[in-house]
Amino acid sequence: MTEPRAALADPKGGLPAELAVGHEFEHGADQIRPGQFRALGWALGLNGALLIIEIAGGLVFDSLALLADAAHLVSDVAGLGIALGALTLTARPVSIRHSFGLGRAEVLAAQISALLLLVAGGWILFEGVERFRDPVPVDGAGLAVVATFGLAVNLSSALMVRRAQGESLNMRASFAHLATDAAGSLGAIVAGLLILGWDWLRADSVIAIATAVLVLWAVWGLLRDTTHVLMEGTPRGMDVEAVCKAMLDIDGVVDVHHLHLWNLASDVPALSAHVVAAGEPTLRDAQGTADRIRATLDEKFGLTHLTLELECASLTEAVPASPGDDPGDPPQGTRQPTGRCGPP
Repeated sequence: MTEPRAALADPKGGLPAELAVGHEFEHGADQIRPGQFRALGWALGLNGALLIIEIAGGLVFDSLALLADAAHLVSDVAGLGIALGALTLTARPVSIRHSFGLGRAEVLAAQISALLLLVAGGWILFEGVERFRDPVPVDGAGLAVVATFGLAVNLSSALMVRRAQGESLNMRASFAHLATDAAGSLGAIVAGLLILGWDWLRADSVIAIATAVLVLWAVWGLLRDTTHVLMEGTPRGMDVEAVCKAMLDIDGVVDVHHLHLWNLASDVPALSAHVVAAGEPTLRDAQGTADRIRATLDEKFGLTHLTLELECASLTEAVPASPGDDPGDPPQGTRQPTGRCGPP
């Protein structure tokens, strides 16, 4: 007796072989990002070395600006490590437990990085205000030398990550870490020169406070955007009405309703919708309509993760809508094709 196909599932929890192939094509292959792995790996190594140098420099030269930058670097190194771990998870194949894969790991990583930045920014701001009230002697020359090295490392790391960023919130969070750190290093150079030339000790604190404000500003944008993805918000920059109109303009489509747009990962948009086809199409006709929809949405909006439910206009007109079927549906009566987007 032939065993059921479900028994062919991977004992490690993967999808059955015949399902896993199709699923990996749809949800896994485009999440393997070797360029991002390389960029984050280099940035992590360079910033780990810089962290040791800045902590030593801050202690030797008694500079809050350097220690503030080092504190930010701690969050950088942790954030870059988390980002690399998240990329590793997104590359794992889909399974029965995670049928969409682990693409959202990079969104969670970006949010954790933002929280690390929040802590670092708060600490820098507090210490900067305290040091401004009671300034201490700082070696301006030593501060400028160490900060110059830090600027070179942070700029090169930020440029590498930026080139590989794409639309990934995970990479954007890593770039925010590195870019604000580069700004902090530049500020530390300025502080060192001000102390060296004019003996203005408070320059160290002023630069530290400015760095903290920049960090907290970056945090706000990251927390806003990661929360938007995790709350199933419509992908930023995507016009729902334009998507719906593009579907309605396709030959054979008379109505679209229950349209939903969201992100599987920060750079992987997805769509599901009910599409009402004209007349009484055969299965082949319906498949042709679905293929045209897929081609159009891919070309115009980059939407490749689609779930479409096709309905016949004649049947839709005849079948009463179920009470409470959707918050936007009437409690009774029939659903009529409208030639426009219905309520989601």
